[in-house]
Amino acid sequence: MAIDTSVLPDQPAGWSAANRRAINQLLQTVGNSSPDYNPARKPYAVFDWDNTCIMNDTEESLLLYQAENLLFKLTPAEFAEVLRQGVPDGMFHPDYTNLDGQPVAMADLAADIDEAYAWLYAHCAALGGTQPLAALRETPQFQNFRAKFYYLYGALCDTYPMEVGYKWIIYFYKNFTPAELQAMVADSITYNLAESLHQAAIPSSEQQPGRAGRVAPVHFYGMRVHAEIVALMAALRANGIDVHVSTASIDDVVRVFASNPVYGYNIPAENVLGLKLEMANGKYTNVYKKDWHFNWGPGKTIGIQNVFVAQKGYGPALVFGDSDGDAWMMKDFADTRLGVIINRLQAGVIGQNSQQAAATLGLPDARFLLQGRDEHTGCFNADERTLKYGETEARLLA
Repeated sequence: MAIDTSVLPDQPAGWSAANRRAINQLLQTVGNSSPDYNPARKPYAVFDWDNTCIMNDTEESLLLYQAENLLFKLTPAEFAEVLRQGVPDGMFHPDYTNLDGQPVAMADLAADIDEAYAWLYAHCAALGGTQPLAALRETPQFQNFRAKFYYLYGALCDTYPMEVGYKWIIYFYKNFTPAELQAMVADSITYNLAESLHQAAIPSSEQQPGRAGRVAPVHFYGMRVHAEIVALMAALRANGIDVHVSTASIDDVVRVFASNPVYGYNIPAENVLGLKLEMANGKYTNVYKKDWHFNWGPGKTIGIQNVFVAQKGYGPALVFGDSDGDAWMMKDFADTRLGVIINRLQAGVIGQNSQQAAATLGLPDARFLLQGRDEHTGCFNADERTLKYGETEARLLA
């Protein structure tokens, strides 16, 4: 029996009933089964990537994978420069205390990370030394480097505008070629897809607290493919609707996941829009690309206008996202018929969109939809409500 490609397939079954109806209605209204369909003016959809198309975050998982395996191409002097690049001096957000309840300053944390990295560079074969990494994992220097480096990323994101932390994370790709970066990303994806979904603290050394003191940032391990998004993207293409990704990660990182056919998303590499670095001699530098917008929040609207609308002449028909990084592109285009929010129980601007979705739940003309998931499994749960990790009752709003 032939599959009816004018609608979203019934399997996988994780869409809420109302969301499946709304998406099917959109496919039939703007897709190639509609009498108004114009193949010279193909509609298109824009998806955020992390925590929208997948469970968890490709680039943040890569940051810890990079630290865990000391996958850097930086001398201690280069590392110290990148570590401080674009980061204001001073204290972090009051929530970012050490384990003794003391406030943490950038200067102290950076000094501790410098000291640990320089020691590891001199000793570890993964950097500039001779000893295998396995022999050094229990050393205070490795424990301090891993914990305090990852702690710093969280402190930046929660203390300053997102542009600070999101650009900082990509500067550590300095001296990688695109092929080398993508090989590291592929290894990280493989590792994280096999890892169980769980939260765990990453403690620094008790023996060497350093200037900043002991810290223990928490990481959400593991990633999962959202099978419903894979099926939807296939249905969109079958209905003559192009699929694009807009991400606040560097584009070359997300392309490894989005474009590799083994994962099923099958996004053309040129359809992924994200952050960019300047290149020198075929390698990434730690210089953000000149005149390139910051592709987060209002910047995602700018990116769609400057790239997709400039190419096509019109905005997206369908937009998917999960956070404030996506809230503006969901509501800024007159051509957008539907904004679908992967419900992470967020406040902020995406919370306002979510409240509108909750108020119009199940209505045929709803502008925003909420799609819930179970964070213990990483799967959609056929409901608008989300079950947060560590909780037992699903909720609709923050």
